[in-house]
Amino acid sequence: MAGAGIRVFSGTSNPDLAGGIAAALDLPLGAINVFRYADGEIGVRIEESVRGEDVFVVQPTCPPASENLMELLVIIDALRRASAARITAVIPYFGYARQDRKIKPREPISAKLVANLLTTAGAHRVLTLDLHAGQMWGFFDIPLDHLPCRMILGDYFRGLALENIVVVSPDIGGVKRAREFAEYLQAPLAIVDKRRDRPNQVAEVVHVIGKVYRRTAILIDDIIDTGGTLVMGAEALVRRGVREVYACSTHAILSPPATTRVLRSPIRQLVVTDSIPVPPDKRISKTTVISVAALLGEAIRRIHADQSVSDLFAKSRVMQSVAEGD
Repeated sequence: MAGAGIRVFSGTSNPDLAGGIAAALDLPLGAINVFRYADGEIGVRIEESVRGEDVFVVQPTCPPASENLMELLVIIDALRRASAARITAVIPYFGYARQDRKIKPREPISAKLVANLLTTAGAHRVLTLDLHAGQMWGFFDIPLDHLPCRMILGDYFRGLALENIVVVSPDIGGVKRAREFAEYLQAPLAIVDKRRDRPNQVAEVVHVIGKVYRRTAILIDDIIDTGGTLVMGAEALVRRGVREVYACSTHAILSPPATTRVLRSPIRQLVVTDSIPVPPDKRISKTTVISVAALLGEAIRRIHADQSVSDLFAKSRVMQSVAEGD
């Protein structure tokens, strides 16, 4: 954005990630004071001038989602009133994304409502990671930059040098994500077919589609919440003769009893990112956390310079082919 400098501000939901992004850009975090009034209302004060600047606000709307979302909206409004030239909401984890359609009569489409609220507050652009559903692109009336984490996760598993791997989607809805991950790792794809009675409950695994016998399976999902989907998928794969099961997910909500389930499961290692803070009590022995700060920092640099963000991934595919001698 010609003529403007970059300013990176952090809300309170993931300040460590915001600090990592600022470090990747070789910038200090912007001075901001986020506080609560006596009645619990959120107050914000921007402590430096942002007039005419290109501003990025890092705030995943993870649990408590409503608190963190409201805080983000108030920060955006404060920046708009302080005459920032452009405001980009950097939302590594987009809360309410699973409420993306009406399943029953008289239900809201909360993901669309949140998109509208961001625009109304004054956001000019949104940068996010691994949205839960593809149709959410159409919910926004402002530009949306969507970064998949398959390369970061894929590069980690490449470093493990696992043999005879198969990438597994834990449900039908995640097939596109798993297929792209499998293509990146140049591995075959399998799918766990299951029935779900209600949210956060997995009724049963019906069957596994694909060849998994005596392979090393990597389950991939965008969100691990209570852990039921991944754990039941891992158990089904073991029953079908898989040698080892690894699992990865971009967003580690890890609501109870997720950590207990994972510890007791056949999952050898659970790899997640820091799109959501992973506190010490959730970092069990099987958990590995990979930072997305450098990825988001490079995306911010490209947005500021009006360069293509999608070229990030095109460049990676070219480098992958060169490294493999194609």
